[in-house]
Amino acid sequence: MQLSEQHAHDSKNQHLSFGQYYSVCIGALNALIGLILGVGGVWLITLGGSWYYAIAAIGLLLSGLLLIKRNLLGVGLYLLTWVGTIMWALWEVGLDLWPLVPRTVAPTVILILVLFVIPALSTNKVSITKHGRTVAFILAAPLIAVALMSSNHAHAQSAPSETEAQSEQDQPSALQQAEPDTELAGPQPEPQLEVGQNWPAYGGTYAGRRYSPLSEITKENVGQLEKVWEIRTGDMPSEKAEGKYSPENTPLKVGDSLFTCTAKNIMIALDARTGKEEWRYDPVVSDDAIPYGATCRGVAYYQAPDLNPEDLCAERIIETTLDARMIAVDAKTGQLCTQFGNAGMVDLNVGIGDTVPGWYAVSGPPTIVRGIAVTGAQVKDGQAEDAPSGVIRGYDAVTGELAWAWDMGNPDQKDAPEGDAVYTRGTPNMWTLAAGDEELGLVYLPMGNSSVDYYGANRSDAENEFSTALVAIDVTTGDVAWKFQTVHYDVWDYDLGSQPTLVEFPADDGPVPAIIIPSKQGQIYVLNRETGEPIFPVEEREVPTGGVEPENLSPTQPYSTYAALNKPPLTEKDMWGMSPIDQLWCRIQFRRAAYAGEYTPPTTEKRWIQYPGYNGGSDWGGIAVDVERGIIIANYNDMPNYNRLIPREEADARGIKAINEGGQGGGGEAGAQAGSPYAIDVNAGWRLPTGLLCKQPPYGGIRAIDLKTGKTLWDQPLGTARNNGPFGIPSMLPLRIGTPNNGGPLITAGGIAFVAATTDDLLRAIDIETGEVLWEVVLPAGGQTTPMTYEAGGKQYLVIAPGGHHFMETKIGDFITAYALPDN
Repeated sequence: MQLSEQHAHDSKNQHLSFGQYYSVCIGALNALIGLILGVGGVWLITLGGSWYYAIAAIGLLLSGLLLIKRNLLGVGLYLLTWVGTIMWALWEVGLDLWPLVPRTVAPTVILILVLFVIPALSTNKVSITKHGRTVAFILAAPLIAVALMSSNHAHAQSAPSETEAQSEQDQPSALQQAEPDTELAGPQPEPQLEVGQNWPAYGGTYAGRRYSPLSEITKENVGQLEKVWEIRTGDMPSEKAEGKYSPENTPLKVGDSLFTCTAKNIMIALDARTGKEEWRYDPVVSDDAIPYGATCRGVAYYQAPDLNPEDLCAERIIETTLDARMIAVDAKTGQLCTQFGNAGMVDLNVGIGDTVPGWYAVSGPPTIVRGIAVTGAQVKDGQAEDAPSGVIRGYDAVTGELAWAWDMGNPDQKDAPEGDAVYTRGTPNMWTLAAGDEELGLVYLPMGNSSVDYYGANRSDAENEFSTALVAIDVTTGDVAWKFQTVHYDVWDYDLGSQPTLVEFPADDGPVPAIIIPSKQGQIYVLNRETGEPIFPVEEREVPTGGVEPENLSPTQPYSTYAALNKPPLTEKDMWGMSPIDQLWCRIQFRRAAYAGEYTPPTTEKRWIQYPGYNGGSDWGGIAVDVERGIIIANYNDMPNYNRLIPREEADARGIKAINEGGQGGGGEAGAQAGSPYAIDVNAGWRLPTGLLCKQPPYGGIRAIDLKTGKTLWDQPLGTARNNGPFGIPSMLPLRIGTPNNGGPLITAGGIAFVAATTDDLLRAIDIETGEVLWEVVLPAGGQTTPMTYEAGGKQYLVIAPGGHHFMETKIGDFITAYALPDN
């Protein structure tokens, strides 16, 4: 009997209790994480990176092994490792919330799990007594460390940053970019509608200020705004167009009507007070015509000066389409203007030569100056050297006749090509919106890059001259008046995406006619719009050279001494993730990549980091300017790209083909760049498999800039984390993280900036003098567009067309929504 009881006791001891089993599982978890961090940490050390991960891995491995043996010393050792982690994190980034997340959150979660080992092994009383003092001391250590590091961090915060100190230094003299004055001739300026009761152009007017003198909505009452009407256009993506919608639309308002276009170019007129549809015209654009995304940023309004008000199309709406047509309809009825072009349409494919649907498209409205409707086109990026031309053309806004063409490869040929001739292929295009000066008779073209973005050895002299440049064209002749290049020999896809802004600049000697152009690389240039000469000096600074064509790259690039939105160069400490593991992987990628700061040359043997990425800085949303208060509002992106040139043999093996060869690219965001030695693989935003970015937040911000001096008044992250999270799972956190954003701001005389743009689907009202968010509302779809405002029936309306954006991964919609103050 005694032997039987002893056998049962021994058998019972062979089975682990729950507490012992829990300790083994936590120990195994720690050991596994330690093993991963150890391998990666040693790799990082060999690349010249931080030693922390390898050291922490030792603590995790030993802690895990002790816990597997059900030894409470494993708890103490993990606590010691956690304390070291906290101290290291505070040393690296201080008390900044988002940089601390990957360094401390996951280790702290594991700490909680480890601490549960103590009661789970509570039967081992001798062990608890033996190690209790050690555990208690280690538990107290983090409090001491945090107190010490907080004191040091507070002291460090009082010192100015290197960027702030540099902004106070005197800047060198101007860079001469202007060509000799061109004598302007042609018809007299035509009367222009003003912003206020109306919103007659995409940017308010062709000056592109995005400013309204309306002041019914103030800082004090903006919180009372309420939705007064909302309509749906019915233009939603078909199954074939799924994942390719990005409407980006801003409506116009003239008289009693609102004029808009949908993603696939359906023109609609609405009653400005009620949103009731008045007419619609559907040009029936095929899904095949969608280039990168289905986009119609807006339409243009024109009142023909020589027609009677009762005549058909005396007032007309003109749009350009994804399938490369320019269409004019009557503003009152939506009927085609039969005297315009061919029964109301102009075929913009004439003279373009070989193309396929989706390669050559127009996504923005024409700019009409002195009766000439000027348009460029979007040529799908990165496909082939032999791409459709980037020719700029001006058409008579009444008859639709070609007034002139500016083909930089053949500048003396103003007419359409004859016979089999075509406009010069592969030249830089203007895919965004131009600005115009009616008095000077100039239209200002923010030019893009050549058809092959990331390799330039085969470019012509004209391509190198006008690529990524602001070009002023005389609208009556089509001649170049002046040019200003913002990137020399651009192999970074830094094309000018923002519509320029025209202001009377408040110089000490009196107002100067100026043009402000923000750029993707973050520089903001201020030029005399008559001559192109910089009002604030532009200096040529040395930049990295090398890469695959070191003999061709410019050794310097033009930097503005006025203002810039770009941030300091990235360091290993800027790497992010949701845990130490993916942050470690980002650090390894950082150390393996080619990176020498801004303008790091493209490479093929390994990836290179482009920072800022091609989405900005500033992109197509542009800036807004309150000339009365003298304040610029600029929202911007702050994300890198992680790129690699792919040798042609490898690209062919991977099946990366240009659009005209039946391909759409492959291997991430890859472009064939056919005709050059390399295809291109772009990781836009430098994203991890989790969907998170390798760079720490913020990823976007909004800044107020003093118009006269260029100094920053305030700068803060824009956008919350409510719709963002790992693997696309919304975190629902209302914390201001600073998200990627696309779409511009609107300023009103009430001292308010209205902006959506972010991935959290919110429309905000911000005090332009302090940056305080005064009001926000959830939109029914992504707000990747620019709001507008107008007066109707004595009431100020705020209107936005939230349509979402495939690239920004926001909800797609077909909404137009109006807000106003309550009647009482």
